[in-house]
Amino acid sequence: MPYTPSGFFCDRLIRERERRDGEGSLSKPLRFSGQDFTTLKQECLTKKCLFEDDTFPASVESLGYKELGHKSNKVKNIVWRRPKEICENPQFIVGGASRTDICQGDLGDCWLLAAIACLTLNEKLLYRVVPQDQSYSEGYGGIFHFQFWRYGDWVDVVIDDRIPTFNNQLVFTKSAERNEFWSALLEKAYAKLHGSYEALKGGNTTEAMEDFTGGVTEFYEMKEAPKELYKIMKKALERGSMMGCSIDSLVPARFETRTVTGLVKGHAYSVTAVEESQHKASKVRLVRLRNPWGQVEWNGPWSDNSKEWVSLSKGEKDQLQHQSAEDGEFWMSFEDFKKNYTKIEICNLTPDALEDDKIHKWTVSVNEGRWVRGCSAGGCRNYPDTFWTNPQFRLCLLEEDDDSEDNEVACSFVVSLMQKNRRKERKLGANLFTIGFAIYEVSLSHMQKDFFLFNSSKARCKSYINLREVTQRFRLSPGEYVIIPSTYEPHQEGEFILRRAGWWWSAEGIWEYTYYCVLVSRSGFRLNNQLYDIITMRYANEGMNIDFDSFISCLVRLEAMFRAFQAFDQDGTIRLSVLEVSC
Repeated sequence: MPYTPSGFFCDRLIRERERRDGEGSLSKPLRFSGQDFTTLKQECLTKKCLFEDDTFPASVESLGYKELGHKSNKVKNIVWRRPKEICENPQFIVGGASRTDICQGDLGDCWLLAAIACLTLNEKLLYRVVPQDQSYSEGYGGIFHFQFWRYGDWVDVVIDDRIPTFNNQLVFTKSAERNEFWSALLEKAYAKLHGSYEALKGGNTTEAMEDFTGGVTEFYEMKEAPKELYKIMKKALERGSMMGCSIDSLVPARFETRTVTGLVKGHAYSVTAVEESQHKASKVRLVRLRNPWGQVEWNGPWSDNSKEWVSLSKGEKDQLQHQSAEDGEFWMSFEDFKKNYTKIEICNLTPDALEDDKIHKWTVSVNEGRWVRGCSAGGCRNYPDTFWTNPQFRLCLLEEDDDSEDNEVACSFVVSLMQKNRRKERKLGANLFTIGFAIYEVSLSHMQKDFFLFNSSKARCKSYINLREVTQRFRLSPGEYVIIPSTYEPHQEGEFILRRAGWWWSAEGIWEYTYYCVLVSRSGFRLNNQLYDIITMRYANEGMNIDFDSFISCLVRLEAMFRAFQAFDQDGTIRLSVLEVSC
């Protein structure tokens, strides 16, 4: 019987059932590090003590491992303080959370702060990540919590409010209001999620956008952007999407350096508005951006004090929320925007993130998988002897676009491949793999080596790249396809999630995806991905098939192992002597 290693997992089906029951959902997020916010807070209030988080302590280990590690001079004078030790009358949020509450400190995480600035534009999204039931007055216990999307699940991250300071000033993110701390605490929770503050150094805005929303991101290079980019941006903001942009710096030494126009290369910005205004005899298209530094702005046409604003009425200025202040936010014409910025990223929200049912929503399916050396880590098409062993995910396109302008019968969809946990494992020497995917038209259950030798792909990502995520939009004819995600080089081990998404009025009947796996789950066994891979290596033949006799042998062995474990089980774990293991 055909079986695809790591491709279609039984435990994915189990996780789908668990999600329907609430685990990992927005309403019932998973407890990061096993910590329950409500229980821990109540314990602190009962004991009349302030919470101290031993899973992310106020120590060098939480700061970093190299530039912020034990041997670094940067950390010697850092003191962890609670807000009540830093200023009088500290507040969690002052006058509502806004873009001016986010000012970058001594950490290269502008990508994160640009995403937080975008987050403040949508209160529903913001207060999902930053729960409002927190303050420095009523019920204060030195404990706070935040929620993030984490590879298909929502997780609740608990922290204490001890923050790194130098000379009684916050070292990292801070607010323009000295007594406001929600943004600094959010940064700390995100650092805990990834293991340390230093783990947040360098990244793409979309990474944080997705972790705040669970959305699916599209990238546009300005030099290859579609003619209707302005329309795309405007519609994206109208439907609640988050947007970021940046100016590439070809020379690494020149990262985050100012240009004569006031813009910064190698730096992430938030796109906070897209509007049209009457200027003299014609209309002008405008884009509003924000520098997460909270300062350093564009000084060209439509900048804060430029002459272009003179011709606008007070009503038009008010409508555009024009302010002449050094707050990092500024307007520029859409034409100047295209000339100066090199890349724009749009994070499209999933159905659970949108309020209005009439808005076009993403229909998203999620699959989890692993590349395992010698089993399912086949590398790219350049390695024909192993490429076919990569995980294979079936895709059935059923409903064609209803707004096609060229009368072509085709289905639009987006494929997103994301590698997991690489940022958190940096301190262990892990780097991002170079990843990508290809799409083939198929009719069989599992494609063997010969198929890929004599058939070309129908579509594929533009290039393999060492980013956390590779995403691309496609249009293909209705039919059955298979998506092959892989690393560029074979034999590289890691976990990933594959998402497929598109815009439709209804989510029903759009995606049809099949999981090919051993009938193991129906026999009552609940196994994780790694065990399925081990079973495959042990029982599958060279064609990655498991015949009936091998399947029966596998079930008998599994039943014996589970029975033996239950015999020794006391509390969910067992200890065996050498003699017991040999038996």
